[in-house]
Amino acid sequence: MEDSSGGAWPAVLDERATARGGNVFLSMVGRRQAGEPVQYVLRHWAFRRLDLMVDSRVLIPRPETEVVVEVALEELRRLRAAGPVVVDLGTGSGAIALSIASERGDTQAWATDIAEGALAVASANLAGLGAQAVGRVRLVQGSWWEALPDGLRHTVSLVVANPPYVAEGELAQLPLEVSSWEPREALIAGPTGLEAFEVIVGGASEWLAERSALVVEIAPHQAGAASALALRAGFGDVTVRPDLAGRERVLVARAERT
Repeated sequence: MEDSSGGAWPAVLDERATARGGNVFLSMVGRRQAGEPVQYVLRHWAFRRLDLMVDSRVLIPRPETEVVVEVALEELRRLRAAGPVVVDLGTGSGAIALSIASERGDTQAWATDIAEGALAVASANLAGLGAQAVGRVRLVQGSWWEALPDGLRHTVSLVVANPPYVAEGELAQLPLEVSSWEPREALIAGPTGLEAFEVIVGGASEWLAERSALVVEIAPHQAGAASALALRAGFGDVTVRPDLAGRERVLVARAERT
């Protein structure tokens, strides 16, 4: 069989599917028909330059978070730090930390998560990057800042996070694919939706270096409140950057202490 350009289709296209392969395919179709997100059905999804393993233990990587990584890399270029220490709080699949480590070869990255299952997924994704990246990324379990070793205090050039930012009362507003399948603890922050953000900005001064930055994904309607919290935490330069749809999505808070 030939395509319209004259090239031959791979011979395997004419082969009959095996019984096992057919059963796997039908199982995947059934899962999708039941509402399970296609990313979980396929067990992997593209994120920037990476092909990440994903399952129901972690959030599905989204384009909004790709923008977070882009802003984080911009901040690293602005800081001009040699061998910068980057901390990804609540790493989930590892999408943020692993993207930064793979795109910025001098980075030393620490990725934290309280969930053992999420770290297992991140570990599998880290292994897929090869030995060079594996040596520059450390995965540690714990709640936000508590996961980090004391030796990192006041050495971190960049903190980046995609924390839970949905308020408890907003859960019903989410698409069923999200609310019914993705891990609740990675979605719901608490009554206001800013609880995780408060912990992150509140503890940042103990860990950030003199010239450093904080980059956090937020919900668009939280931009004003989140900016006010960052200013109260001592950051003097706070802005909110848009996502690909033009919605306020990425808070950037800079520290310039002397």
